Amino acid sequence: MSEPKTVERRIAFRKANRTMPRRRLDIPTENVNYTHPELLAKFTSDTGKILPRRVTGVSAKLHRKITREIKRARAVNLMR
Repeated sequence: MSEPKTVERRIAFRKANRTMPRRRLDIPTENVNYTHPELLAKFTSDTGKILPRRVTGVSAKLHRKITREIKRARAVNLMR
């Protein structure tokens, strides 16, 4: 494979193809529910923002489920 043409493209290529820092396999999928805000709080920052996958290390499918359940918990005022 040839090198990207510019420095910016090379940096972007390396960022996009970076390996995940660690995989989280210790989270049971059935426990990811809006009725468990203490579990969902592990995936939010102190200000309440949802942490990205590259920080949490979860799979894309599980991250979509976590995001959906966090938003549901916020809607019923179990989380802020």
